[in-house]
Amino acid sequence: MKIRKRSGEEKEFEISKIERAMKKAFISVGKPIDEEKIKEMAKSVEEKIHNNFPKGHEINVEEIQDLVEITLLENNYYTVVKSYILYRASHHMMRKTIEDFSDYFKDLNIIEIMKNIQEDYKEDAYNLSFLYSKFSSFAKENMNEEEYLNILIKAASELTSKEAPKWEFIAARFLSYKIKMSIESITNRLEIFTFRDKIKYLTDENLYGSYILENYSSSDIDELEDYLDESRNNLFNYSGLDLVMKRYLIKNHNGEVLESVQEMFMGIAMHLAIPEGDNKIIWAKKIYDILSNLKVTMATPTMSNARKPYHQLSSCFIDTVPDSLDGIYRSITNFAQVSKHGGGMGLYFGKVRAMGSDIRGFKGVAGGVSRWIKLANDTAVAVDQLGVRQGAVAVYLDIWHKDIAEFLQLKTNNGDDRMKAHDVFPGICVPNYFWKLADEDIDANWYMMCPHEIESVKGYCLEDSYGEEWLEKYLDCVDDDRIEKRVISVKDMVRLIIKSCVETGTPFIFNRDIVNEANPNAHKGMIYCSNLCTEIAQNMSAIELAKREIKIIDGEEIVVESTKAGDFVVCNLASLVLGNIDVNNNEELEEIINTVVRALDNVIDLNYYPIPYAKITNKKYRSIGLGTSGYHHCLVKNNISFESEEHFDFADKLYENINYYTIKASCNIAKEKGHYDYFEGSKWQSGEYFEYRDYNSDRWEKLKSEVQKFGIRNAYLMAIAPTGSTSIIAGTTAAVDPVMKRYFLEEKKGQIVPRVAPGLNPKTFWLYENAHEIDQNYVVKAAGIRQRHIDQSQSLNLYITTEYTMSRILGLYINAYKEGVKTIYYVRGKSLEVEDCDSCSA
Repeated sequence: MKIRKRSGEEKEFEISKIERAMKKAFISVGKPIDEEKIKEMAKSVEEKIHNNFPKGHEINVEEIQDLVEITLLENNYYTVVKSYILYRASHHMMRKTIEDFSDYFKDLNIIEIMKNIQEDYKEDAYNLSFLYSKFSSFAKENMNEEEYLNILIKAASELTSKEAPKWEFIAARFLSYKIKMSIESITNRLEIFTFRDKIKYLTDENLYGSYILENYSSSDIDELEDYLDESRNNLFNYSGLDLVMKRYLIKNHNGEVLESVQEMFMGIAMHLAIPEGDNKIIWAKKIYDILSNLKVTMATPTMSNARKPYHQLSSCFIDTVPDSLDGIYRSITNFAQVSKHGGGMGLYFGKVRAMGSDIRGFKGVAGGVSRWIKLANDTAVAVDQLGVRQGAVAVYLDIWHKDIAEFLQLKTNNGDDRMKAHDVFPGICVPNYFWKLADEDIDANWYMMCPHEIESVKGYCLEDSYGEEWLEKYLDCVDDDRIEKRVISVKDMVRLIIKSCVETGTPFIFNRDIVNEANPNAHKGMIYCSNLCTEIAQNMSAIELAKREIKIIDGEEIVVESTKAGDFVVCNLASLVLGNIDVNNNEELEEIINTVVRALDNVIDLNYYPIPYAKITNKKYRSIGLGTSGYHHCLVKNNISFESEEHFDFADKLYENINYYTIKASCNIAKEKGHYDYFEGSKWQSGEYFEYRDYNSDRWEKLKSEVQKFGIRNAYLMAIAPTGSTSIIAGTTAAVDPVMKRYFLEEKKGQIVPRVAPGLNPKTFWLYENAHEIDQNYVVKAAGIRQRHIDQSQSLNLYITTEYTMSRILGLYINAYKEGVKTIYYVRGKSLEVEDCDSCSA
């Protein structure tokens, strides 16, 4: 028996389709399904077809559906038949909507996308009639099909709301098709038909690094092309895909996109897998999988520059500014070079002499740190990041430095305008003793001194110590009348800090004692400050001029400088997207971490370094920074409120697991490739790292033994970056922050783009507490719990409202110190707009 479909096509009658339709109707009203009864009624429909129509009659789908309704009524299934009738009416409306769209779109692929959307998004809120209504309000006569596609994307995006959040994924499907069509029109013109053709073309155009073709054969590339999975484009929401298209996909010199999203992920994966030699295809596929499934995001420079000729892959750099004219200008020059190649910078100014100090014995002539910070500020503005945005630099100073009061006014609206530096991000390095006084004796005196004067008088550098040693030396300096001091109360210092943070969101806080006491590589140095986003904590030391001499080369007198590299910190970052990972599945978590740790370790060998000092330090320590994004998203998926004890238990278990698998992965690479140069004598080798964190279960004891035997590949392992842009790509929440708002409108070049919290629905709505409405003590305590498992630090933001008093903000700082939190990033007021550094997005 033949059935004529609505398309006019003839198909053989299949009774199984009748059975499926009836089952769906029963399910829709929550009725139990009796398989035998369904089969009996389906058979009855078939008999009616034979008995009710004359021989030769051409039976159509509508007539069969009428018979299904009659059969359900005969069997007294009134609620089921009602649902079935509504279902038919709904599908009739959908078909009519598709027909209406067909008046605008002759491209059948667009119509097919719409049909797939109907199948994948069955809720009433995503009925395409809403899209058509919005679209037709924008459509004008005489538009071409490309213009219609653009307004279709806009219409779908603008339908996004807290009641219908999935429209942002529907909009992304249309945008994905637009990208595909745009690329195909160019590649067809250029006769590029395969991934291999494209890589060759991009290499010839100097848009791809030649190293890809040098390391991968034609058959390798063909195998990896077959592995590409275009269906993963459906994982993107509109904002994420739009960001990838505008910022990360390779374009020609006319700004036309040449690279598809999946080719981008594979290109990055191929680059990061090169050091794996004979196993590079295996690892390229593994890296591609974690990236294209949005389970891991690499740092912005890695995503932007991997596979390209100039592959600066690191996010952030940190330099120690020495107290000499040569050294200061060398640090500024290094910053300029880093900024030129798209990196952010942290500069520690704690060694630079204070205003009014002596120079070569002449008292009162030193200009202090502010004038040098002003120079860094102007360099940030002058040397932008590849023309995309101005350079970004965080400047750090110790809270006992004599210039700290002026430093805290660098960005505020009071003080000397000549010494303002509005484009830097100030951070202060605070010992535990200060917070102890703020907590127990806030009216006590606080003494500020010049580091140069201390060294001259005492013979030691106060900034070179921490903890009890620092406190002993600090009190010794306080008691020494030969050292000039500025004195204010601890309360007044707190006022200066809080006034600045309320007005500007800064200073960042670097709790130097907590950081250094947990440093696993204290045997090789000290950590003076953090980076631009406060998540990096690695050994630092200043670059030193060893000697300058004149040599005769080719008959010419040449001035040759020799410098000691010091420890010039480099940050190699990536983030686990917790909201897109089943964090309760330890096998999945371990596999993902194994892959990303290897990828990050390979970044160290593949990186293009803007300055040689960075390369030397990176090779010695092989430091990486594995972080997380989607923290709030993950809590909500696990039905956990931010303000709950359950949150703390969950975070403790999760981050212990992440740390365990990260250390294990690094140890396994060390077995294969060797440990980092300074492993001997480290807390990794001695086992102190594990004892300090109270890791004493059987699995930890076994891993501790493995690390002591084989070493570890990377001196530092974990750091949680802000993930500003990369969390948008992954469609998740940023870093470890709670969401700012469940739903908000974002303006993009004149277009209003609705944004919603990931996975928002009636069940999750109340779990997404807005950041400013959360008791920030929960934020601080959770950070302290995570900190135990993170060898570096976290970009931790605090969210305040106008109701916060000075004492309340101070209470958060003191709680952070008591909970062992290493750093605090921004203090974000409701009306205060502060911007994360894209360089550190991971």
